[in-house]
Amino acid sequence: MTLQLHRPDSQGGLRPNPQSGRDWREGLVARRWRVAAMRNTEMNPTRTSVAVLFWAALAALTFVLLLVGYGSHFWR
Repeated sequence: MTLQLHRPDSQGGLRPNPQSGRDWREGLVARRWRVAAMRNTEMNPTRTSVAVLFWAALAALTFVLLLVGYGSHFWR
């Protein structure tokens, strides 16, 4: 028996701790640091397909720009 699981009672014995079932990680974070769940109404997230298409188009445009630049001997 440890004092983590048992607490002294008024008769000099030990009794089980009723709070031993609680999650110990809850006590590590102060309540003032817990952020309330809030929804950002000003943000409209971009769809994944649109984001992938944007980055693929940007990569293709960069590649074409490099090909034209080296092909015309602009960058020697």
